[in-house]
Amino acid sequence: QVQLVESGGGLVQAGGSLRLSCAASGSITSVDDMAWFRQAPGKQRELVAVITFGGGTNYTDSVKGRFTITRDNAKKTVYLQMNSLKPEDTAVYYCSAAVMETTDWYPRNYWGQGTQVTVSS
Repeated sequence: QVQLVESGGGLVQAGGSLRLSCAASGSITSVDDMAWFRQAPGKQRELVAVITFGGGTNYTDSVKGRFTITRDNAKKTVYLQMNSLKPEDTAVYYCSAAVMETTDWYPRNYWGQGTQVTVSS
């Protein structure tokens, strides 16, 4: 069974930095697109950043120039470096990955459990 385990959330002051990590484990053949989403209280979950297996990236406008998504394919891990954090970045951050298990013929989408990021003003 595939699991995505996140780490790195916490409380930080505005202008500070945090680095989130998300590692995929299980009987995995390959991991395709990996992404970070976030959900603030009372708001819908939104896509923050996505990275392809080959390293292509895309970001939502509000984080461009401040956040960087990277991945280590050998470790099946995706990272989100968050700099110049703002109070409006406060949310639960979820990682998502398209994972091909050894028993499957196509990738399935999996989610992590979420990690809280709180930015104080």
